[in-house]
Amino acid sequence: MNAKRMAQVVVGLVMMLAGIALGVYVGLWWAFIGGIVQVIEAAKATPVEAMGIAWGLAKIVFAGFLGMITAVIAVFPGFVMMNVGKQ
Repeated sequence: MNAKRMAQVVVGLVMMLAGIALGVYVGLWWAFIGGIVQVIEAAKATPVEAMGIAWGLAKIVFAGFLGMITAVIAVFPGFVMMNVGKQ
């Protein structure tokens, strides 16, 4: 394995790991937990904010989808980079 191929494998692996980490962050922390916090804050507001509750619930419902899409955006190119030139 030459140096260029090794660099492609390393960069591809880093992209895949970063994509998984970013997907977990977006899906779990930003969307799911952030959505729950947003719903609570909107319900505690003096005039209840219906739009804040709706947006928070939408984030909670689509948390898995958002996390998966975010991960795929970086994991797929990383996978392709690891397999380029492999014959």
